[in-house]
Amino acid sequence: MSEPKKLLIITYYWPPAGGPGVQRWLKFVKYLPEFNIQPIVYIPKNPTYPIIDNGLESEVSEKAIILKNKIFEPYGFASVFSKNKTQKISSGIIPNQRKQSFLEKTLLWVRGNLFIPDARCLWVNPSVKYLKKYIKENNIDTIVTSGPPHSLHLIGLQLKKDLNIKWFADFRDPWTTIGYQKALKLSAYAEKKHKALEKEVLNSADTIIVTSKTTKTEFQAITSKPIEVITNGYDVEKIEKHPLDGKFTLAHIGSFLSDRNPILLWQALQELISENTDFKNDFRLKLIGATSQEVLDTIAKFQLNDYLQNLGYVSHKEAVEHQRKSQILLLVEINSEETKSIIPGKLFEYMVSERPIIAIGPKDSDFAEIITATNTGVFFTYDSNQKLKALLLKYYQEYQNQNLKVHAVGLLQYSRKSLTEQLAKLIS
Repeated sequence: MSEPKKLLIITYYWPPAGGPGVQRWLKFVKYLPEFNIQPIVYIPKNPTYPIIDNGLESEVSEKAIILKNKIFEPYGFASVFSKNKTQKISSGIIPNQRKQSFLEKTLLWVRGNLFIPDARCLWVNPSVKYLKKYIKENNIDTIVTSGPPHSLHLIGLQLKKDLNIKWFADFRDPWTTIGYQKALKLSAYAEKKHKALEKEVLNSADTIIVTSKTTKTEFQAITSKPIEVITNGYDVEKIEKHPLDGKFTLAHIGSFLSDRNPILLWQALQELISENTDFKNDFRLKLIGATSQEVLDTIAKFQLNDYLQNLGYVSHKEAVEHQRKSQILLLVEINSEETKSIIPGKLFEYMVSERPIIAIGPKDSDFAEIITATNTGVFFTYDSNQKLKALLLKYYQEYQNQNLKVHAVGLLQYSRKSLTEQLAKLIS
């Protein structure tokens, strides 16, 4: 076999970081050596991660070379005023605009207008200086930057200008159209700056990698550079098999943001509880991960607190266990034009859990197409109240008959190994 190709991967999220942002490149790095690619991963030495999952450190490939360089982050300074509020904003839990405190409004304004494109922008220049030296000394000719945070693409942009190396810009999420962008209270100048940086990155990288077809279409209006879709996926997890929950559990796993508050679901559940005594006795709602106060307040308003199990953040391993033993899995995306392109990373783990998925999101969502094609669940728009209620009742009757199951098809294309093979062909 020939000498492995060296690939420098510039990413912010890496174990012990928890949450969805870490999974994509952690898994690519795991499988890249099988395709004769040597992954070299550049990460911050002292990051401010909003979520920690120490269990993920055992999943880092022994064949990966890890480079670390110090970062200065304003989140550390801002936490002097309110560690809780700073951590929530850092993790994407942005309060409803009507309920934001003066401090929250100030933090969001500072984040959006003084740190462009994001709070990790102060890492760009030190990283360029460090990596230029490393790239030259180690004869590296290909790099990947992964965002968000999109500051990392500015590292790639400068390395491209200075060294003319091959650069792949990987967008796990869109840039200027991402859901929380509107919440950042951007000035006209800041908004213009974001769009200018986005355009420069998209027109300077050799190839753009995105996770959905809608993002590809959106970016094609800005650049003529090649754009490849490589979705997120699932890995083969060695998880001990547990019996299904005894109760009729509906589980949401991951961050439950304020704008993902599905009133139609809470209403349907409230009606079923009032109309069906058996349902009332058997139903439980499990929330696993960071949940916004607005969502919890709405659940209380619909008198569902007696059925709520709010477990908070758990390790990735525990999250997968809950996916596989819950009766039904819930997937919710914000109801807006901008979020049609978002394919939540947890979707793919949901799909191999062998549990039916109830998904709620905007019309024409990319993830609706995947759920339908793989026969792993049912997708609803935000105005499908009665249809959702009827499906919940159908699933409950199947649960009573011990016949609630899913018959998935075509999942192999979304395995992390298959996706890494696609990536390796693109890079090589």
